[in-house]
Amino acid sequence: MTSPFDYIVAGLGNPGANYENTRHNAGFMALDIFAERLGASVTSKRFNALCGKAKLGDKKLFLMKPQTFMNLSGDAIMAAAFYYKIPNDRVLVLCDDISIPLGKIRVRADGSAGGHNGLKSIIAQLGGQNFPRIRIGVGGGEARGDELINWVTGHFPPGELKTVRAACAGAADAAEMVLKTDVPSAASRFNGMTFSAE
Repeated sequence: MTSPFDYIVAGLGNPGANYENTRHNAGFMALDIFAERLGASVTSKRFNALCGKAKLGDKKLFLMKPQTFMNLSGDAIMAAAFYYKIPNDRVLVLCDDISIPLGKIRVRADGSAGGHNGLKSIIAQLGGQNFPRIRIGVGGGEARGDELINWVTGHFPPGELKTVRAACAGAADAAEMVLKTDVPSAASRFNGMTFSAE
């Protein structure tokens, strides 16, 4: 069949009210902003994810928020990519990154998981690293072990929450540019930029 979609855009996070506004859910936050701008609702349940459809110019998008918990994010994304015959380079992933300072984002065409379990799962399921991603800085790069788990599943303090929301809005801008132009253009525009609530 001819695919009804040109791209999958997936935000990563953990499901459930307990995880709302936690660092690991920055991908969910960014996808929500992106979807809202396009007038899309990401509420239908398919592929063990909350899903929605949207259009950006002439691009038809399948939006996803996997509900598998972070470590199994690739299961839902692979199922959708396989069903809709979407190649890896048209699977755009939005996620948090502890190695990037709060208020910054990084756009890349491919790369390793960098210790991120959600990306690790997607790489394993898609069978390669060649999918674009926009990583949203949440800080805490020195944390290890249990300290790291507590950090990424911890809630943003109010001041930081405003900053990460600004960065998530920037990530939504970057996603739009990736889809309208290409990854290098978005990387050149947004990498190194600092977002703030001011």
